[in-house]
Amino acid sequence: MDDPQPKASSALEVFLVFLRQGLTAFGGPVAHLGYFRREFVERRGWLSEAAFADLLALSQFLPGPASSQLGMAIGLRRAGLAGALAAWLGFTLPAGAAMIALGYLAPRLTEDWGSGFIHGLKIAAAAVVAQALIAMARTLAAGPIRAGMAIGATVGLVLTSGPMAQIFALVAGALFGLALLREPGPDTPDDPATQGRRTGPALAALVVFALLLAGLPFLAQALQSPTLGLASVFYRTGALVFGGGHVVLPLLQTEIVGRGWLSRDVFLAGYGAVQALPGPLFSFAGFVGAAQQVARGGWFGGLVALVAIFLPSLLLVVGVLPFWDRLKGQAGARGALAGVNAVVVGLLAAALWNPVLSSAVERPTDWALVAAAFVFLAVARLPPWLVVIGFAAATGLLQR
Repeated sequence: MDDPQPKASSALEVFLVFLRQGLTAFGGPVAHLGYFRREFVERRGWLSEAAFADLLALSQFLPGPASSQLGMAIGLRRAGLAGALAAWLGFTLPAGAAMIALGYLAPRLTEDWGSGFIHGLKIAAAAVVAQALIAMARTLAAGPIRAGMAIGATVGLVLTSGPMAQIFALVAGALFGLALLREPGPDTPDDPATQGRRTGPALAALVVFALLLAGLPFLAQALQSPTLGLASVFYRTGALVFGGGHVVLPLLQTEIVGRGWLSRDVFLAGYGAVQALPGPLFSFAGFVGAAQQVARGGWFGGLVALVAIFLPSLLLVVGVLPFWDRLKGQAGARGALAGVNAVVVGLLAAALWNPVLSSAVERPTDWALVAAAFVFLAVARLPPWLVVIGFAAATGLLQR
């Protein structure tokens, strides 16, 4: 059944609707997708089930944060490019502003709030990452080939660190997937709204995406600009993150902590804190950009980081959507994506070991705390924000 053409919305309407989601959508990327379906398919009727499934498949196919990309695609359909920008701004603004504000307090996290508070955030972050790893492994590393690729990536990345090692692992995963995991695409319902769109702006968006990915590092080096260097790091991270918001942790940790822009403790404390907020996990970039002092921190650094990490997603959604109906059925493209996703599981497993567990577990009893936090999340199914706040407060009070 064809998706009826919905009535267009203004960018302001799109912004207000997504702002509500940004204020209330707790629970991480998977929960966000459920909130979006309920809001835009059932409540507002902006999309049919078929159209929603089609845009969801696109957001899963592209690198970047799936829920944010789905929001951008919905905004693009409703109000054009202005709608895509409005959807991103509304969904990201609450958590992004909160994380930038927390970035201002980063130098005082250990001084005024105590090491116990930081320790609790790291314990909660370890449990959240472990839960995400198990969920991703069940779907992205199923079967002997995918599992073998994930294990190989884990071992390689534990033994070798650095951004080049991660990029090499992702490229190798795509090549292995192309060779070993080719499979026909599922019968995803076509979205008529993607057909007949002008391809000129889409091609321009893809060209800009590639030019920024290749050119920002060289431009930052040539101009000796710390701000461009900061933008380059976050843009590259946003362009290479497959598998959801949790995978931003290993990529940013290598770049930010490895360069000495933030200490590992403050970095992981911010990552733990973002779990307690609604909206996208990528808003963690606002904390990192605001807390570091190399490239003018504070609100400006936080804003640069937020824009840079989400910009690849916007360009890819605009660039790929008109070609999606042809791309989604190609066996080679799906195989390469399957290989990359299997390697992403290994990437997250290596990050769980170092820096997450290696930093959170300071004494044998900390293993029990990590296990308890995991049970609260995975068995008792408490919301992540409650677990994060509870463990931060409990350890902060106990270690005073």
